[in-house]
Amino acid sequence: MKIILILLLTLTVYANTKQTMFKLYQDQKYIKACNLGFRHFNKNDKDEEYISLYAFSCLKADFIDRLSIPTAMLKFSKEARANSAYFSVIMMQKKLLYHSLIDGYDISNLNMPTTDHVLSKVFDFYTKLGKHKTKDLYIFKDKINKNLSYKLYIIKNERLSKMVIEELSDNKIIKKHLYW
Repeated sequence: MKIILILLLTLTVYANTKQTMFKLYQDQKYIKACNLGFRHFNKNDKDEEYISLYAFSCLKADFIDRLSIPTAMLKFSKEARANSAYFSVIMMQKKLLYHSLIDGYDISNLNMPTTDHVLSKVFDFYTKLGKHKTKDLYIFKDKINKNLSYKLYIIKNERLSKMVIEELSDNKIIKKHLYW
């Protein structure tokens, strides 16, 4: 009887983890959803719905590096493969943009798929600059929403510099993204 009760409690906890994560995601508490998903990831690593929810939570929380494992695992359904490709594009753009800003690597000749994520937008603007002299600050105007712009710069640190993207509406910061 004890074994059945423990099994039922365990199954309830796992089911509740996904439900809790989904509720946190709906409430735009992306960091909490991502961290909860991370803590229970190994117990749910066969559930592509769980993995996708975890990855989208981490994406919205700007924890881009946490997308690498879900990207590799999402492969058994059409939707999972589409999500995997989406996450892969954003991770690659983040790495290439950072490499270009920090190391001066020329990415102007790259022709990559794009997404609606802020990193993709800024990556596209940056690559369209063509080969150019490195600047401390880049400002890009959104082509669809004329009130929206993006500021791209590096915060230098001895050990690890950070790439910053500020989303601005009428020159007021509405969201600040930090990546390394």
